[in-house]
Amino acid sequence: MQDITLLSQIILYVLLALIGLFILLIAFWQYKVLKGEAMTAPDGSSDDWHEQKTHYGIAVADLFLACPAGLIGIVLVFVSPRWGFYLLALVSFWFLWANIMGTATSLRFENPKLTLSWWIVFPTGSIVGLLYILWTVVHFETIYF
Repeated sequence: MQDITLLSQIILYVLLALIGLFILLIAFWQYKVLKGEAMTAPDGSSDDWHEQKTHYGIAVADLFLACPAGLIGIVLVFVSPRWGFYLLALVSFWFLWANIMGTATSLRFENPKLTLSWWIVFPTGSIVGLLYILWTVVHFETIYF
């Protein structure tokens, strides 16, 4: 980490904070889905696993895989940086893929009003995931070798 410029370190810490906040948002939302609550999404759709079983599977994957891995990755960046960077790269790929899928599905099938809430819930995760992946590509040699 000493070889990374101050600006790059600041960008990393901002990305870590955004990933952490996004993980908390996902965990809160998916916990409610697992409890059986029908959650109205910002695009007007409903996340109700009684109607669509895939929502239950996504909630389980988020709560028991992506969220813990993301939190452990953030901690590992400070304790054992290389392992933290590896784990966060995987979590960022999950954010990128899952949120592109959610955004595309929302636009295709729900025809949403593109409110601030919609932007925060759907495309933000993919943007944060992509930015972290790009950060690791730029600093690949420094953080992995």
